[in-house]
Amino acid sequence: MVWMLTVLIAVLLVAYANGANDNFKGVATLFGSGTTDYRKALSWATATTLSGSIAALFLATRLVRTFTGKGLVPDAVIGNPAFLAAVALGAGLTVLLAARFGIPISTTHGLTGALVGAGFIAIGGELGFTTLGKNFLMPLIASPFMALVLTTAVYFVMHKARKTLGITRKSCLCVGEKVIPLADLGLENGQMFTSTEITLPEVFVGNEKSCKAKAIEIYEGKMFGVNAQSVLDFFHFLSAGAVSFARGLNDTPKIVALLVASSALGLTWNVGFVALAMAVGGILGARKVAETVSHKITYMNHGQGLAANLVTAILVIFASQWGMPVSTTHVSCGALFGIGLVNGKARWNVISSILGAWFLTLPVAAFFSAASFILLSRIGA
Repeated sequence: MVWMLTVLIAVLLVAYANGANDNFKGVATLFGSGTTDYRKALSWATATTLSGSIAALFLATRLVRTFTGKGLVPDAVIGNPAFLAAVALGAGLTVLLAARFGIPISTTHGLTGALVGAGFIAIGGELGFTTLGKNFLMPLIASPFMALVLTTAVYFVMHKARKTLGITRKSCLCVGEKVIPLADLGLENGQMFTSTEITLPEVFVGNEKSCKAKAIEIYEGKMFGVNAQSVLDFFHFLSAGAVSFARGLNDTPKIVALLVASSALGLTWNVGFVALAMAVGGILGARKVAETVSHKITYMNHGQGLAANLVTAILVIFASQWGMPVSTTHVSCGALFGIGLVNGKARWNVISSILGAWFLTLPVAAFFSAASFILLSRIGA
């Protein structure tokens, strides 16, 4: 009973860390493009992620089997509660540490590293390296490149369609609830702005001498007889919800797998507890990662954000259905890298630091889980 409770607490730590680090990634383009504010984006992410977690009960059971460690370590090790708790602690501590510093890393990658670290301590060289490469590492490595290429292609198709429909873009300033065309300020095409945030010299709100404003782009024209910007915003919200749904669908079974392997509670209760912990983590701890993925990787407009979301949702939902352990983080960030590539506004110093963090995720999680397994084994003995 004590060991079961230990595993449950450790797994809920992973779920909380997952929410803090991953919850906002699906709606980052909504916040980053100025489509909506942080609170509304977070609420939409939380609701749609919860629905994805519930859907995982029916659509993503293959991922549960993958992340129990079957094929990577013997069944006798999988049934060891010290091993399961160590894997959860290794992944949870790694992801939580990254969230604390606003670095978007992959819970999937953390779990993989944790399985390897604790598994190596448990059985040494008998670790299933073939399974590790085929079922874990290959999807994780390939998915961001696929996202980058597909996002670039989808964006160019959407850009061509916009031109064909006669929809134009206008650069504006968003000051509070007020949107001001740059032409009204005597500026052309936003070329005087070096970032999305500027300080205006005169008052626009209240009696302050200056205020923060955001340079944004809006669309003018009609689609199906409806204002183009309204149509775009609708589909942008829909695509962001689809990404968050896909994240819940893909991440929940990976975390639940550790509870299933320990025979703790039933599948429905396991999913419920994990989904709740993910939601709480997102609400309380997502802000720093939200700023990174929304504003620090690249500038994006509404259309570019929509293109990134469409690719992310399609790839992650497809992978979940087929039991492929891709990372929502890798896919969504890969899509954002693609946007930065096509619009020429990628911040490569931020991107390189994120890639460096991805490289370190596996060994750091492996170290934490190995140390946890040694400690927990001694306590159990």
